[in-house]
Amino acid sequence: MAFIFKDEAFMFETLRAAGFAGDAGADIGEVLVTTAQIPEGDEDAWTAAWRATAERTAERGEISLDVGDPVSAREAFLRASSYYRSAEFYRRKDPLHDPQVLELSRLSKDYLVKAGALLDGPFHEVAIPYQDTEMPGYLFLVDDSGEPRPTVVYTNGFDSTREEGYFVIGAAALRRGYNFLAYDGPGQGWMIREKNVPYRPDWEHVLGPVVDYALTVPEIDDDRIVHFGYSLGGYLVARYAAKDHRSAAIVCNDGMTTFYASYPPIPEATLKLIEEGKDAEAIPRLEAMIKDDTNARWGLQNGVWVNGVENFAEYVRSTADYTLSTDDIHEIRTPVLILEGEDDKVFAGQADKVAAELRAPHEHVVMRDADGAGQHCHEGAMFLLHQTVFNYLARTLR
Repeated sequence: MAFIFKDEAFMFETLRAAGFAGDAGADIGEVLVTTAQIPEGDEDAWTAAWRATAERTAERGEISLDVGDPVSAREAFLRASSYYRSAEFYRRKDPLHDPQVLELSRLSKDYLVKAGALLDGPFHEVAIPYQDTEMPGYLFLVDDSGEPRPTVVYTNGFDSTREEGYFVIGAAALRRGYNFLAYDGPGQGWMIREKNVPYRPDWEHVLGPVVDYALTVPEIDDDRIVHFGYSLGGYLVARYAAKDHRSAAIVCNDGMTTFYASYPPIPEATLKLIEEGKDAEAIPRLEAMIKDDTNARWGLQNGVWVNGVENFAEYVRSTADYTLSTDDIHEIRTPVLILEGEDDKVFAGQADKVAAELRAPHEHVVMRDADGAGQHCHEGAMFLLHQTVFNYLARTLR
């Protein structure tokens, strides 16, 4: 699907940003005027343009709030939050020492919180106990009635944040009478940016505490907790469900068996060197990959950071830990919705493997290019994604 840019990474990220327009995460005119200022593959220009749009949008929200128009203020703050997330996205050359990583991420958070305070239903920032620290989360409730309701718990992917979760599935859940709980786990969002806590593959030790927390909230129906895993989150929620059976359903957006050497795809000869531990030969090849390939550059740089490793070769080896064994899939008892994008180049063919091995009740839905939904995570087709997910949940939770 061609969209504004020829650079595949920029094209996809623009589609991702624009796709949130339905839930006030973007306005198409703002997307067009922003991207018109960005040369192909120019990551610094990407940051500057999205940041400028975010700043203008946030200022308009403050003006609306001052004059007594909270609805316009909320909508502007939501867009600003989303645009600041986009602005931060390509700051991966040296994220530990790049001041814009923290600055832009904090602004994305600040404006999501400002918008949350203006929603019709209750909104809370929450702290979820985790080992000797806490994971940050957002709890959105449908209303203040105190009635226990079904709840969607959102798990990030390799590059997402709990703020983005509102646009991915949160607003859609609230409209349908579901509460929404989003959190940042190790390697994600606030946990990697503020605390430098890297990813871990045994996600039952992460999502388990989130469920423990959810079970303490009176407004959450204990028997109707649903997990939505976004991108790599599709592996994470499946891994959780193989070990912990307390939830009513999981949604893998999309289905996957392994993250090994998949983002970016590693050429076979280079992968062989990595597997043999010949890093001195493999690393120059990986460094050559990133020179003219935005996807490869971003994927390898982000991977070193969020997985807490020293170099590109170590990152590729570390991705092997993010693999569902056949036994793992057999142990899942929770009903599963497995989504797949027809043109998903990241996890191509993996959803079929999950469906073939599952013994739990499941549905496997391939979303099509003909409907504009064939991209990874169905970016740009959010209403169709929501319809597919919540139709499934209506049948399953009933």
